[in-house]
Amino acid sequence: MNKLFVAFLTISVMLSLGLHSQIIYEAPLDALYDDANIINKKPIPLPSIRAADVMWSKRVWREIDFRQKFNQKFYFPIETQANWKSFITVVLDALKEGQMQAYDISNTDELLIPITYSEIVGRQTDTLHNIMRRPYPPYEEYDTVIYTEFDPTKVMRLRVKEDWYFDKQRSQMMVRIQAVCPVMIKERNGQEVTEPLFWLSYTDSREVFAQALVFNRENSAMRLSYDEVFWKRLFDSYIYKEANVFDRRISQYATGVDAMLESERVKREMFEFEENLWEY
Repeated sequence: MNKLFVAFLTISVMLSLGLHSQIIYEAPLDALYDDANIINKKPIPLPSIRAADVMWSKRVWREIDFRQKFNQKFYFPIETQANWKSFITVVLDALKEGQMQAYDISNTDELLIPITYSEIVGRQTDTLHNIMRRPYPPYEEYDTVIYTEFDPTKVMRLRVKEDWYFDKQRSQMMVRIQAVCPVMIKERNGQEVTEPLFWLSYTDSREVFAQALVFNRENSAMRLSYDEVFWKRLFDSYIYKEANVFDRRISQYATGVDAMLESERVKREMFEFEENLWEY
């Protein structure tokens, strides 16, 4: 009888220890509600386009500066917080996990040569050999090597390639973003230098953008995604190039105030084209 009791007690203790070992720690809910459904949502399908319905089209290139107050949602947060990441962090994480495909920078801004995450980081890792002088006698010179690693916080701009077209079936001027390109801002010899990193197909990246949350300055209860920011046009930008016979940017034939006026001219012409189609 005692042996049965000891055996029963031993089995009970072992089962109890086994159950406790299977308990998985779950972090407490640090929000008003579980936002899993928001994170796992799918992008809204884009409207279909028929060649017969495109009455007019123009390709333009824009640049979004993250330092502008309205565009700061692309740059922050510096440190990732749960489901809230900066735009470049979202992109780099997706490239690292194989959820996106990056394309090499080309003179024609076409998506031709795929590149990997390792190649992107490797290109931004610089090795600079420099000669320095010791601050104490005999003030001899010595060689030193300065390593500069890839710093995502230097990505402060985003180029957007998009097509504007008039759909005669819908009688509406519409826009379709084709690709985006993160741009780093570096300082060389006391001057600001821009360095584009890679191009991403916007259509192929929408699945990732739709699941990346953006801070909503007006109402935190209305959670936005980067995909919604793009197709709702919730950003401020300026046109730095339009499709032209010379294939040149505005900066190649206008500078300063003239370049700003030229950018506004391109924007105004697209608006006036749509307005002139109607009679009042």
